[in-house]
Amino acid sequence: MPSVVGLLEQRELIARRRMDELREEADRIQAELVVVEREWNEWVIARSRVGEVLAPGDDDASPDACENWADRGAPPVPPASSDAAKPKSVVPMWRAGLAWSALSADYQRILQVLADRNRLGQGPLTCQEMAACFGLDPVPAKVEALRSKAKRLVARSWLVESAPGRFTLPKGVAGPGGGS
Repeated sequence: MPSVVGLLEQRELIARRRMDELREEADRIQAELVVVEREWNEWVIARSRVGEVLAPGDDDASPDACENWADRGAPPVPPASSDAAKPKSVVPMWRAGLAWSALSADYQRILQVLADRNRLGQGPLTCQEMAACFGLDPVPAKVEALRSKAKRLVARSWLVESAPGRFTLPKGVAGPGGGS
């Protein structure tokens, strides 16, 4: 008759082997997931770039401007006027005639991406999609920082949250030059 301790050791060994197999499989899947997420992010960025290039009304952009834009990984922001907001400034309530230059550069980038999508007839964006458009890693810290900014823009009437977590420009907010 086998000993109880021997049977327990045998079962423990079987369980340990199964655990090791599952860990190896989980590691393989995790590594594959990282590769697929990176590839997905590249496709999102590529689609965004093509949309920017094909956007109507951008025909007057010079090649040099496009190169600088691509180097920064962000849409061009109009030159700031003397009343332009400084980084970390308060977001003013939107009103007709208020230019985007009243906002800091981060907020202007969010508005620019959403304006480009409107121009292309595309729908609202999630914060994770925005992070990909900006070339940011879609990690929770980056996504939540964008969500905080987008929610602040919603609270000040610069953006509309058409569905939970999906942001777009309201009808009255125009391009970078002015409000209505």
